[in-house]
Amino acid sequence: MAKTSSIIKNNKRAALAKQFAAKRAALKAKTKDASIPMDERFAAQLKLAELPRNSAKVRVRNRCEVSGRPRGFYRKLKMSRIALRQLGNLGQIPGLVKSSW
Repeated sequence: MAKTSSIIKNNKRAALAKQFAAKRAALKAKTKDASIPMDERFAAQLKLAELPRNSAKVRVRNRCEVSGRPRGFYRKLKMSRIALRQLGNLGQIPGLVKSSW
């Protein structure tokens, strides 16, 4: 199990990223638009820099929903490989069968 503080910190980052997503996307589009004058693009870049760092989507870490483990994460299942194996062995994941050959 991951530290509770790490999980909470990551959840706060995810909430901030969701909150500022539209504003961030608009400013980024403005900075990349070549038809806008250079000084306006620069002003948009400065406004983008003023936003909280944790509001960037890239700072959110994918964590297992079961254990909070940050590594060995399967995006499709939102679960780490270890939690997947444990729940699969207990028969709690439909369609997952232990393989043998």
